Amino acid sequence: MIPDPDIAFKILALNTEKAHNLREKSLEVIRMFRALAEESPGKESDFAFEFEEPAYLTLGLCYEKRPRFSGGAYRPVLRRVDDFLDIPLSKALPERTRRAELVLDLDEVMGEVVAKLKEKGLVSPYLKAFVVARVNPIRFSKATEFDFDEALGKMTTSARRFNVDKIRQDDLARTGGVPESEE
Repeated sequence: MIPDPDIAFKILALNTEKAHNLREKSLEVIRMFRALAEESPGKESDFAFEFEEPAYLTLGLCYEKRPRFSGGAYRPVLRRVDDFLDIPLSKALPERTRRAELVLDLDEVMGEVVAKLKEKGLVSPYLKAFVVARVNPIRFSKATEFDFDEALGKMTTSARRFNVDKIRQDDLARTGGVPESEE
């Protein structure tokens, strides 16, 4: 017997059997979103419990376009700037897709900055997260509400202007992002 879809998605949201990584969780949530959009006239915000956080929706679309996308670098920002939309699911998908495109555009610029830092000899598995944190316009803000487009726009502009010559190995070391030297 197939359970009621509403109950099935609540069960899925409560499933604690296996801890998902960010990629798996985001892809699961965007699939759930699409299934609900086909059968429910409800608003995206009505399903906040099932989706857990709006960042999963945006990141899920990013992972669908780029399976090796580094969503962990962007999640801290998205958790603060992304909100559940108060529009029907069918109308929310184009907006989510637009938001995902903004994140992917930012990621393109970030990839160029990270490549320049690597050319300079800086090596760290957290290099992209380091740069994202540096261009994040809201990282020290105590405000609780932000405009998604404004924040991502400022980040993209800052990333384009990022001066790799000002970054030194010890800047990375202070953030815990440099592998220990082998002695």
